[in-house]
Amino acid sequence: MTQERSAPTSPEARVAAVVVLAAGQGTRMRSATPKVLHTLGGRSLLGHVLAAVEPLDAGATVVVVGAGRAMVEEHLAQVLPAAVPVVQEEQRGSGHAAAVALDALPDLEGPVLLVNGDAPLLRADTVAGLVAAHRAAGSVLTVLTAEVDDPTGLGRIVRDADGAVRAIVEERDATDEQRAIREINAGVYLGDAAAIRRALGRIDADNDQGEQYFTDVLGLLVDEGAPVGGHVAEDPDDVLGCNDRAELAARRRTLNDRVLGDLMRSGVTVIDPLTTWVDVTCSVGPDAVLEPGTQLRGTTSVASGAVIGPDTTLVDAEVGESASVVRSHCLGAVIGPEATVGPFSYLRPGTRLARGAKVGAFVETKNVEVGEDSKVPHLSYVGDATIGRGANIGAATVFVNYDGVAKHHTTVGDHVRIGSDTMLVAPVSVGDGAYTAAGSVITSDVPPGAMAVSRAPQRNVAGWVRRRRPGSAAAKAADAAESQAQASGNDRSEPTGTDHDQ
Repeated sequence: MTQERSAPTSPEARVAAVVVLAAGQGTRMRSATPKVLHTLGGRSLLGHVLAAVEPLDAGATVVVVGAGRAMVEEHLAQVLPAAVPVVQEEQRGSGHAAAVALDALPDLEGPVLLVNGDAPLLRADTVAGLVAAHRAAGSVLTVLTAEVDDPTGLGRIVRDADGAVRAIVEERDATDEQRAIREINAGVYLGDAAAIRRALGRIDADNDQGEQYFTDVLGLLVDEGAPVGGHVAEDPDDVLGCNDRAELAARRRTLNDRVLGDLMRSGVTVIDPLTTWVDVTCSVGPDAVLEPGTQLRGTTSVASGAVIGPDTTLVDAEVGESASVVRSHCLGAVIGPEATVGPFSYLRPGTRLARGAKVGAFVETKNVEVGEDSKVPHLSYVGDATIGRGANIGAATVFVNYDGVAKHHTTVGDHVRIGSDTMLVAPVSVGDGAYTAAGSVITSDVPPGAMAVSRAPQRNVAGWVRRRRPGSAAAKAADAAESQAQASGNDRSEPTGTDHDQ
């Protein structure tokens, strides 16, 4: 299942402009990073909001920036280049920020959506519902609201007997009766640009903070007799903001629960949702299994029937059908159908495993293609290489790809057998069907079908332990073995010049 954004169903679902308020200091984050750039579920706070409003197909998207503006503008250029950053030099409240944004759109007519940039749980369906309710009621301004169990500290929505919104009352100004209201202001508004612009010109900053609040716009429009409405979000979590690290962690958990819930309903098995984390930008096919401790991040895709984990992290990786990745870290790798990885492997960018290939325990790969049914079973490094079909790379093999200045390529052909503890010093090629002897250092090309042997003959120095380590446990063991051999008439001493092909 892919975590997709909802698409607009008709031209009526579109708006003239979207204004995202993202200029705040975010001081409670205690961070050098602007609040709206903190991340969860594969996107920044701001990125989640932009994804929620994207299906509106707005004529313009304006993001009001201020604190950390250079970083925010750089981020915008990456995630939504069409967005227009507008600078609020002084952070003087939400009303002032809205006025700055509309000043940048002097010819704007029609409905404009205003939304805070720190609402990562806001969903496209909720925004679409707000637009539909606004149009159906013919309102000049509609505010998104939510029914919450504990409204403490939040602005209350005051309605009249007919259900029309009459005011947003902050808690400090509320009566006891108003404090009992559980419907709160979500800080998301949809209204006519001309009416909002007119009202913004009339609000003042006569308050303790010396700021202009957008909630005053609603009050002014009500006083004019303009129709003002409220749309209740189906899920109150949609409207939650994020002001500090504790709230960020809580929003991260809620978002992840949503993602995993959608995946499980689509046919994915999640063994332990509490320890499984999947970014909204990932996709997982039905009948895949996510074991405990699994993390899927970035653009990772997992095909049907694959088993991931336990204790596995995939970042921008692609996993084919019925593949298996166990206790491994894979970054930018492509793992083909029925391939197996792990445990304890590290697949770096450029790694591509064909169908049925195997990368086993304690193996690192980088910029390598491993052919169909080929194996790198254990304790090896494979970098900058091409391995053909049906090959086997013995334990402790190293593809020596770096000469201190440049990287070089190694080619291993089909059905090759690389002996354990072989050093393949690139650039080098091992032909189809060839073998290398264990412990060899291969510096020249190996022809097809040849056996490459590159090692010094073994030399045994008899009696070395007795002479150099007298009285040691090793010396005593050697003496005992020699005595036993002599008693049985079996001389176990080795020849002094043995040589073996394997």
